[in-house]
Amino acid sequence: MTGSLIDFFVEPLRQAFFLKALLGASVVAVVSSVVGCLVVLRRMAFLGDALSHAMIAGVAGGYLFMKVLFGVEAHAPAMLLGSVLAAVITVGLIGFVARVSRVKDDTAIGILYTGIFAAGVVLVSVFREHIHIDLMHFIMGDVLAVADADLWASVLTAALVLTVIVVFYRYFLIVSFDPIMAASLGIPVALIEYALTTSVSLVVVTAVSMVGVIMVVGLLITPAATAYLLSDRLDRMMTLAALFGVTSVAGGLYASVWLDSAGGGAIILFSTVQFLVVLVLAPRYGLMAKWLQTRRLAPQELTEDILTALVRRPETDVPLSVVRPFLPGPMARIRRAAAHLVGQGFLRMPQPGVARLTPAGRAEANRLLRAHRLWETYLEHVGEPAENLHARAHELEHIHDPVVVSYLDDLLVHPQCDPHGQTIPDAQNPACPLEDPASEENLSKERG
Repeated sequence: MTGSLIDFFVEPLRQAFFLKALLGASVVAVVSSVVGCLVVLRRMAFLGDALSHAMIAGVAGGYLFMKVLFGVEAHAPAMLLGSVLAAVITVGLIGFVARVSRVKDDTAIGILYTGIFAAGVVLVSVFREHIHIDLMHFIMGDVLAVADADLWASVLTAALVLTVIVVFYRYFLIVSFDPIMAASLGIPVALIEYALTTSVSLVVVTAVSMVGVIMVVGLLITPAATAYLLSDRLDRMMTLAALFGVTSVAGGLYASVWLDSAGGGAIILFSTVQFLVVLVLAPRYGLMAKWLQTRRLAPQELTEDILTALVRRPETDVPLSVVRPFLPGPMARIRRAAAHLVGQGFLRMPQPGVARLTPAGRAEANRLLRAHRLWETYLEHVGEPAENLHARAHELEHIHDPVVVSYLDDLLVHPQCDPHGQTIPDAQNPACPLEDPASEENLSKERG
């Protein structure tokens, strides 16, 4: 059984086409993922899609140039050069349209990349006797049939782009996170952005022959986005992105052989599944981590309800079970909220299950109680039925911004008591007659 499983993985490695695809796609994946980190940070993902679609015009132009002038079939370098020129022209036109019109960058990208892509299709159709391009291969790619010329082009492109990134890493880093600061430091921001755009163009051109126009953005963006969920440092993000790019290629190629499916599609699918797994399990930014963090946090309204319930009690040490009927949610949730208040310095727990307000906690509770009773007074002032005052004020008491509370106090001409005759906490106001404890208990029960 173990031998069969090993053969299952080793057998594809004995095939020359598989090894060539693995090598070529891994090279492309590494450089795509590294550049993709800068693209993700600069929010340029849509630009990669535009460049990949605009490529067909450059490929057709390079093919036609070689055929008409030199009478030879175009090869990888000629089409690579044509593609890069098409990409640069596309970026220039996008910037020009966005700069001289009301149209924003995203709209300009949508207009121009479809227009240039259409121009390439028309060019291929009109000069079909000179241009022999398989549009289906161009759109879908064929990673399992990598030509030697494409392999060498990908290696040279990767070496060039990675060299540029290493040499100018510091400038890319600063421009990606804070272009304004970069400009203030004398860094030529526009030149760095053009260098990044050219690098993206080269990467896209190289990747298209393997995974096709439709899926090239996935290879550029998905590994980088996966690494972004795991790291806050650009250098570590680039390393992880390269790793995820290679695992996407290896996993996708094995899946394509086992399932007899398209290689490019399998690579991007594996990369997407990889991203979704990390999205769920990432220790800091994953969905599971966020869910656990949210579960550990106590809702603000519950902590405020605990404070106001405790400050209403005459005794110093109050068992949580006493105020439990006036608080929403299960007891475990209330205990977590109480522990959160202890951490904030608003409560002390002299013994398990017993809470004592600290001076800071009592001041905060009185501030909340003041907001509640001012809202009750305001609601009576605007004609709210008496039986609804407490419930509505309980909803509004969590709006206790000092500006709002001060506005209510001024609007009501600084009331000293609420409609139930209870003191509105304020050290400057004289005390009102004490409320009937039974009445207070009934009002508190409404909070439950």
